[in-house]
Amino acid sequence: MIYALYGLVFGALVPYVARRFGKFMPATMAYALVQIIKPQRRVKAERIQKNPRYLDLRAAYRRRSVLFALIGAVLSWAVFYKYGAENIGWYLIFVWAAILLLEIDYRWMMLPDLITVPLIILGFGYAVMVSLWVGPGESFIGAVIGYFLPVVASLFLVWRKKEVFGGGDIKYLAAVGAWMGPDKVLYVILTASALFAVYAFVRRRREGAFGPAIATAALIWTLI
Repeated sequence: MIYALYGLVFGALVPYVARRFGKFMPATMAYALVQIIKPQRRVKAERIQKNPRYLDLRAAYRRRSVLFALIGAVLSWAVFYKYGAENIGWYLIFVWAAILLLEIDYRWMMLPDLITVPLIILGFGYAVMVSLWVGPGESFIGAVIGYFLPVVASLFLVWRKKEVFGGGDIKYLAAVGAWMGPDKVLYVILTASALFAVYAFVRRRREGAFGPAIATAALIWTLI
């Protein structure tokens, strides 16, 4: 249950961190870290708190914090149930990053390098130090596939739309490939495409953030 508690706390903070990214991105990694830890306030708190729109946004923010707290708790417990306590820190990093990226891209249509690039490096580190999902060679091949397959797909689709995959999507898929290897990154891409197609059909939209679909697919293939 301790891991569920960790996930509960992390999930509760996800909407706050996602909101901070929307305030200062794009930015260098150093500036982003400073703004997350010690954000600059441009408007006095007394003026903000009297605004009815602010009160509505704060209520919505609290509801999302509760929702993500529950999601974080359930997924963290599921990771412990499937993989056990040994090396669980690695798996929680991957799962928590997926939760955070899902919220950031859903709200702000971006997948920041501050998260995706270190996630790629940590994927290689996991392959070297743990090697349960993948070994170093598979991790490298998975990252290459995750990066270049969307690029190749974009070459065939670019005549219909200038930007099929964003740079953040490609880096996140490279990170998924580094963690999960060449086979599962293909499953993640196919599953994410299917999820996004369902989302687009239900919402009757032809475009939108692809990151939430990638994150959801990565979580599915982590836990099945």
